[in-house]
Amino acid sequence: MAMMKVKFNMKKRVKLAQGLWLMNWFCVITGIILFSMGIFLKIELRKRSEVMDNEESHFVPNSLIFMGALACALNAFAGKICYDSLDPAKFAKWKPMLKPYLIICVFYNVFVFFIAVVCLVTRGSLESTLAHGLKNGMRYYKDTDTPGRCFMKKTIDLLQIEFKCCGNNGYRDWFEIQWVSNRYLDFSSKEVKDRIKSNVDGKYLIDGVPFSCCNPSSPRPCIQMQVTNNSAHYSYEHQTEELNLWNRGCKEALLHYYTNMMSSMGALVLLVWIFEISVMFGMRYLHTCLDSIANPEDPECVSEGWLLEKSLKETVKSFWDFLKSMGKLNQVENAAAEESPAVVTAS
Repeated sequence: MAMMKVKFNMKKRVKLAQGLWLMNWFCVITGIILFSMGIFLKIELRKRSEVMDNEESHFVPNSLIFMGALACALNAFAGKICYDSLDPAKFAKWKPMLKPYLIICVFYNVFVFFIAVVCLVTRGSLESTLAHGLKNGMRYYKDTDTPGRCFMKKTIDLLQIEFKCCGNNGYRDWFEIQWVSNRYLDFSSKEVKDRIKSNVDGKYLIDGVPFSCCNPSSPRPCIQMQVTNNSAHYSYEHQTEELNLWNRGCKEALLHYYTNMMSSMGALVLLVWIFEISVMFGMRYLHTCLDSIANPEDPECVSEGWLLEKSLKETVKSFWDFLKSMGKLNQVENAAAEESPAVVTAS
């Protein structure tokens, strides 16, 4: 028994077709927006790829680009079907394509919903990616003469200036790594030798930070060297000088920036999903109400439209049986392919 039956006369069919035509072209516009969002997010991630640990973060922008392009194609195609649907001669050529189109729409909407959820819950993986990427980036800060790493200093400095942050979790992260290149160290100096010898790894560690950590709102000239040594500076207490350096770590700053961006995109993708679901249901009603017209020569006749031809339980069972039959067919083909070489060898 068909589920959610609705009766349609000629006037209702025309209104349904016209409404779906408008909705499909609106969804084409949303598809362009999704595509543009994917491009924008990909550019934003590429700009800071040096401080990101892996390429997994590009799954979302690549998916948005794919979904946007597919939405434009699917909805433009559906818009053309809606436009021709009330002309029996024109609709006849589209009729065989409607069922495959609706199946594609089901999978497409599942994927759209999945991407919306990924956008909304991506904070955990993004935090790990940024933590490892920033840690490696800071370690390579001094390697301005090393090919492939020579731009890392500029990247980190611009990042800290733009996002008003310092280090990975805070400015003290710079105390734990050597960020001054050996070419700028005087190894004949006793101070340099003592600092290197006092460290197990033989690194030149100082309680200083790069200039890009300085807060321009500070009323005094920035203190970036001997940050924790109060006696080295006049009228200075490093624990109370909050305006001297940026206190926020760059991981937190970038995470906040990208999380807000992804959450906004996730909400927009969820809105697009609702529109696409509505269009899919509408196309199903248009398909069934036109398909069930008893007398095609009488355009004024009443027809019935529905969402599911059978009950939900029967529909799920039929779909599951279809998937199992496809699996068995694949097994038979593989078995036949394995037997073929054996037959050739025996002959």
